[in-house]
Amino acid sequence: MRQLTFIKPGLLEWQDVATPRLEADTDALVRPLAVARCDLDLYIANGVAAGYVGPFAMGHEAIGVVTDAGAKAGVVPGTMVVVPFQLSCGRCAKCARGWTNSCTNVPHRAAFGMKPLSGVEHGGALSELMRVPYADHMLVPVPAGVDPLAIASVADNIPDGWRAVAPHLEERPGANVLVVGGMGRSIGLYAAGAAVSLGAGKVLYLDDDEERRRIATSLGAFAEPLALKERKPVEQFEITVDASGQVDSLNFAVVSTAPNGVITVISLYFTDAIPFPMRRMYGKGITLHTGRVQARMELPGVLKHCASGHFHPDKVTTRIVPFSEAAEAMTDPGAKIVFRNDLR
Repeated sequence: MRQLTFIKPGLLEWQDVATPRLEADTDALVRPLAVARCDLDLYIANGVAAGYVGPFAMGHEAIGVVTDAGAKAGVVPGTMVVVPFQLSCGRCAKCARGWTNSCTNVPHRAAFGMKPLSGVEHGGALSELMRVPYADHMLVPVPAGVDPLAIASVADNIPDGWRAVAPHLEERPGANVLVVGGMGRSIGLYAAGAAVSLGAGKVLYLDDDEERRRIATSLGAFAEPLALKERKPVEQFEITVDASGQVDSLNFAVVSTAPNGVITVISLYFTDAIPFPMRRMYGKGITLHTGRVQARMELPGVLKHCASGHFHPDKVTTRIVPFSEAAEAMTDPGAKIVFRNDLR
């Protein structure tokens, strides 16, 4: 079968690889229909994210249709499903606690389309077929009437933005929310859109990128340039989200967090040495959350909210292109690129 393979920054190729097959009675085979480009995929493809050495399969935000399934897979062929990007068993103690990003029955950090994280190739979503282990736990049916292209990023980036606001708004109904956008180009927008749809008070999205500000406005948020040289962190927010990937912006978000507020850092920082206003955080009693999303755990709530019609992640999508153009489109600077399967 054909598979989009990362060779090195700036070079992705379609290659012929062995077609996956069922290896256990809990396996399923899934044909991807809609695949979104994760924010990290862009930085792998253009070389900003160091340490990703090819070759390896690309693509990990997938919605597809089951083509074959083992006797204990819990799904039947023809079912449209979300394939969460992290592999997890649903059986171990960590999965039982909802920590599906650290399942003990798969290699640490195992994920589709990102072999360098675990050292094990699990295949990618930009391919003709995916083998999904523990399918009875992993695969989540797409709600009836929901367009897979509209929610293509629900395997990773949509839940990543969701977890930054949803649990905190449940504890603090009507709280004001600040999202500082940037390198987490789509995740920050999903966070802002989710906050609006979940009934937050004021949702302010700050970003120096004009296109992303336009998208944030379409999602119902107030959007302004970040303009750190001119902007003073006077306004305080109970819930803040850092999607910037920039130290100065992160510090701005922290300083803008209200006493006893909570900040979630969803952006990746490619160094361990990050100057941080710990004294100010201590004095204000701020809680900080960071780390990889528990994608499988978040999926039921996210899908239910998408199906309700209150949240429209499709507004974040800037371009839909066929699989056959994915190698070239992977470095498109838009907020979210979605690929539709045109492989025959």
